[in-house]
Amino acid sequence: MAPREHRITLIGKPGCHLCDDARAVIERVAADLGVPWEERDITLSEEDHAKYWEMIPVTLIDGVQHDFWRVDEARLRAALSV
Repeated sequence: MAPREHRITLIGKPGCHLCDDARAVIERVAADLGVPWEERDITLSEEDHAKYWEMIPVTLIDGVQHDFWRVDEARLRAALSV
């Protein structure tokens, strides 16, 4: 699968410094590889809140959990290259 065929989702909340750090990494990697990405606010979804509250920020690739708390740039790039 080409990187552009993937989709990254960041689940976080406003005012979260770890979410800000994760967003910066995801923005950089997504721009470099041409991968679309979106951000979901955990405070707006009961399902996300129940599933991920203690792990934010959470990074999903194609809807599957990839990372939580921190985003490792090299690991994210490698996962998108598969």
